Amino acid sequence: MPGLPPLNIAAVTPVLLLALASCTPVPRGDGSEGGSKSLILAHPLPPLAPPRSGVIVPFTQRLAEVSGGRLTAAEYMGGALASDARRYYPMLLEGVADIALVVPGYTAVAFPRTALSTFPGVCDSPTDCTAALQRARTVLQVDYNARILAMWSPGPPVLLTRDRPVRRLEDIRGLKLRVPSGVEMPFVAALGATPVQQPVTEVYQSLQTGVIDGVVMPAGGIPAFRLNEVASFLTIGMPLSATPVALLMNRSAYDLLAPQERRWVDEASGVWLSESGGQVFELATARGLRVARESGVEIIDLSESEEARLLEAVAEVYEAELSRRIGDATVAEILAELLGG
Repeated sequence: MPGLPPLNIAAVTPVLLLALASCTPVPRGDGSEGGSKSLILAHPLPPLAPPRSGVIVPFTQRLAEVSGGRLTAAEYMGGALASDARRYYPMLLEGVADIALVVPGYTAVAFPRTALSTFPGVCDSPTDCTAALQRARTVLQVDYNARILAMWSPGPPVLLTRDRPVRRLEDIRGLKLRVPSGVEMPFVAALGATPVQQPVTEVYQSLQTGVIDGVVMPAGGIPAFRLNEVASFLTIGMPLSATPVALLMNRSAYDLLAPQERRWVDEASGVWLSESGGQVFELATARGLRVARESGVEIIDLSESEEARLLEAVAEVYEAELSRRIGDATVAEILAELLGG
């Protein structure tokens, strides 16, 4: 019609989905009746991202399999419902999506217990870090106004730098380093660097142009964000653990399912799905390091004595945090759950 602006489908899609969700009747019964139901599963990942192949796809396939196709999950990927990854948890709570992938570290203040999984010494690999999350799951659940379907970890971060190789503590001093969340900031500052929070989508340009000197992030993300093109050095041995990733389900959406449908969701999620996420990041970490090496990035593996110096440099920050209370537990008590103590 002349004079009318074109409709922005991307902008109205979340509103339409929310409206439909609010007026769609929820079938009752035990879930064994005929017909089918589809849940909305949203995430910001591209098709080839490790969390999609390791968690999203296995979940949707298992759900369809155990339910005989009577309960499925319709996947809205690549930012179809929101371009900002920080929006996915609020969007889940609002009911725009029934299930969403959330990175707690992006809004760490909202997930204070989960954020402690990034502390030094908690874990040293994707599978080890994922196991730590499973040990503390009962404690971490308090952070979420949603049902945890899976929680896994990409593993501890490496340090990618453009101009200066980091072979010892002194090399870090004065660098401006991008960190995944606010939790890592005091530890990175204790090493003598200036920590900067920045969306991972901006890291390539910032490192290329010198806005930042380096990036603290898991090696598994190197190929996806092409950091091998702009980094010259990669240092292994940073005194940090890992920022987790979670697949969450809206509590009301889960509670409104019939009993049999809830059992299908439970069977398609849980520990096995979390472990699948950790395992796929083991492969992604190896691939990220291989891609970096093949691109000419120098890999620097800190010696045990140098790693000890870095840990000593952050020890004061670590010790100062232990007595802080989060709800009815201290940081030390929550860390003990993660460590299995």
